[in-house]
Amino acid sequence: MSQTPSESAPEPEAAASAPDTPEAAQHAAEAPVEANRAEPELVTETVRDEVVVRKAPRVGVFLVLGVAVGVLAALVLTFAFPENAEFDRGQVFGFLLLGCGAVGAALGGLVAVVLDRTSTKRARTVIAEHDETHR
Repeated sequence: MSQTPSESAPEPEAAASAPDTPEAAQHAAEAPVEANRAEPELVTETVRDEVVVRKAPRVGVFLVLGVAVGVLAALVLTFAFPENAEFDRGQVFGFLLLGCGAVGAALGGLVAVVLDRTSTKRARTVIAEHDETHR
């Protein structure tokens, strides 16, 4: 099928320059006005604050390490003594695991608190700068 010149699609430049509807014509007339509006000017301020910097231990890591040491202690204690006639080794390990795990977690937490106290003595005060941008 061949197209005649009257059936061909309008060229993009012609379509862009001639609005089809009155709303499009009004919008095209307002476009230069919107383009000429100036953007509000942004102001950036630098604020300086004094902050305290220190290295603090992660308490959760110390608690987990304390529990791990408690588990190992329970395992060693389970096999360090002869087997009991009343309880088998699995039950003895379970009992010791409860006690040694709790004691290990408590000792790990205590070590974390002591290290936290010593880190407050080594704290430094520094100046931190941050920028605030607003209109």
